[in-house]
Amino acid sequence: MAVWDLLAEGRRPRKYRAGQLVYLQGARPDRFYYLISGSVRSFISTGDGEERVLAVHRAGDLMGEASFFDGCPRVTSAMALEDCLILAVDRVQLDAAFQRHPELALPMLQYLARTVRLLSAHVESSALPARQRVARWLLAQVPAGGGTLKATHEEIGQAVGLSRVTVSRVLGELSALGLASLSYRSVAVPDRAGLEALAFPPEP
Repeated sequence: MAVWDLLAEGRRPRKYRAGQLVYLQGARPDRFYYLISGSVRSFISTGDGEERVLAVHRAGDLMGEASFFDGCPRVTSAMALEDCLILAVDRVQLDAAFQRHPELALPMLQYLARTVRLLSAHVESSALPARQRVARWLLAQVPAGGGTLKATHEEIGQAVGLSRVTVSRVLGELSALGLASLSYRSVAVPDRAGLEALAFPPEP
């Protein structure tokens, strides 16, 4: 059982249809969300109507937890990419879960730290060359154990601020170097150490 399943004890998730908003940028963060099944994209909307995807959440992920804990308006929106089952958790429900399962506290802190690191990486990568942007994003998304990330080249491009054509070119280069393994709508990282060396080169 996933550790976040403890949040769902005795409660029923809500079904979201593909294209349905889960939460909206600027809204009051009175709850966070546990994605039980399906996939959801998290994105920022700019003043001129453009969108930048920050993450594609998969089953087992938490969403909207950073704003929930700091109490500030949400800096992102989230929309279901397919039909999903999602559990909303408010403060009363979270307090009750912590009382029943105090072992949830450490994983929650670790997850928050990961979220902050991902947001920081997005800010830092905006001025980097295309190859480093893609490499850093892959390292942040793909599990260290050699897992596979389900994402299209267009979705990756939206996340790192590059065109689909540029992402396809970069992924082809990484594949030729043995640093990425490409399949239909998915990417794996067979040589994580090598990709890290490319993503974070030593200071001159």
